[in-house]
Order: sequence, then C-alpha cells, then structure tokens
Amino acid sequence: MLVTLTEILEIAEDKECAIGSFNTPNLTSVLAVIKAAESIDVPVIISHAELHEEVAPLEDIGPVMLLMAKNAKVPVCVHLDHGESLSYIEKALEIGFTSVMYDGSLLSYEENVKNTQAAVEMARAHNASIEAELGILGGREAGSKDTKSYEDLYTDPIVAKKFVDETGIDALAASFGTAHGLYKKKPNLDFGRVEKIYDLCKVPLVMHGGSGVSPEDYRKAISKGVRKINYYSYMANAGVKAVKEFLSEEDVVFYHDIDRVAQEKMMADALTAMKVFSESTGL
Repeated sequence: MLVTLTEILEIAEDKECAIGSFNTPNLTSVLAVIKAAESIDVPVIISHAELHEEVAPLEDIGPVMLLMAKNAKVPVCVHLDHGESLSYIEKALEIGFTSVMYDGSLLSYEENVKNTQAAVEMARAHNASIEAELGILGGREAGSKDTKSYEDLYTDPIVAKKFVDETGIDALAASFGTAHGLYKKKPNLDFGRVEKIYDLCKVPLVMHGGSGVSPEDYRKAISKGVRKINYYSYMANAGVKAVKEFLSEEDVVFYHDIDRVAQEKMMADALTAMKVFSESTGL
C-alpha cells in the first residue's frame, strides 16, 4: 500500500517508535526490504538517493519502487533521499514519489531556507511529504569517509526551530553524532540535543547514518523523538559478505543464484533493524 511520509510518521508518533528508511538502488534491495517489513507487519520507507543516480537512474528504479509499494501488504512510502537539486526533486515528484528530501545542509542558512521553501511548495503541489536537513553529518556531507567529531557542525536546537517555522517541513534531519557509511568506531550520540530539538520543533526527527548504531542507542534516540531512521550501508554490506562466502564455497554458474543469496542476507539484516525500531511499540 503506497502512502506518504506524513502517514508513516503519524504511525510512528502514535506508537512512539521509528520507521526504517532503506535505500533501494536495485530490485534486489527493494524485494529484501519489503519482504522484511511484510514478514513482521510493519510500515517501511524505501528510498532512492540522488547519489545513486549512476547506479540506478531515477526514471528506471522509481517506477519499480512505486509498483512494489502499491502491491505491498504493509504501508510503504517511496521517498527521495538527499535530493540536492530542485529539478531532481521535481522529477521524483512527477514520477510519483510520495515524499522527498531536500538537502541544503552545505549551503548557507539563508540559501537552505529559500530552496527548502521552494521544495515544500513543489511537494505540496503533488500531495507529497517533505523532509529537509539542518546541520552536517560525518562522512557524506563532511566530505570525509572517516568518523570524526563534528560537534561544531551539529544541529543547533534554536536555529532548528526557526528553520522548521520558516519552511513548514514535515520532518527534520538533524545532526547529532551519526555518520554515513561504515563506522570505524562507536558513534557518540548527543541525545540531549535530540531531545531539545524535538521539544522545540514539534516535528518528527530523522536519524541519517542510522545503520551501525547499537540497539541501545536506537532505543534512546527513539525515546527522544527520532521517528525515521535511515539505514543502508550495513544492509548492503551484508549482501556483499554473503556473496563472497557463497562464491568461495560453491561453483556458481548462474547470476540469479548470487542475487538470491544477497537478497536473503539483506532481508535478514533489514529485519533485525526493523524489529529494534518497532519492538517497544506494539507494531
């Protein structure tokens, strides 16, 4: 069942849980994520990141994601992750995405607000939801693959409230210690900052760089107002590990066997995450 991000987040708010948002740059990952969600009857978000355009062009993977979402037995939001240009966001909305994220985190505050306001207007015209980002995460936005301390780039709660008020977004991606990619050390998350942002902004918060965080930290972040958790790197890596092991043990002839093994392990990894995100909520 295809739904918007707002509908997904209403479920999360009501149950005081988080919903997983999984990047799905190919059919294998789409199937893995939706099957995992259906197996425990929880809502889910499948995402396409602009940075995956070379892997899977939006006009190719987008319709696949939408078809799978419509046919799913659980609520599924089809979301554009880290849309950096307004033209790309418009393309996703025209294809039928029910949610988009505008990422102006590297711009000045004024430019970020201006472009986010334009993205909000676009989303509203398509009856879609919108997420935006304030603050800079380690890894992707910071321009480094290393996990470092970026406290000076974390989201300021006071500025966050101003940003939400000026833009009218449905969800805010905040920076509080997570990073994109694979962690080289345990992230040190600023939960007090999360709680203050949530209390001031009164909108659902989004944890980017969510894969690799401990179950305990997931639970704590959720208790402070995180309602959407972006998850990809560790799921994708689980698929790689499974394929390497499979190829080392079997004389593989057909590619579809490799794909099957990857899908099974990616599904298992996504399922583990989904259970943690929803376990204390009754979902």
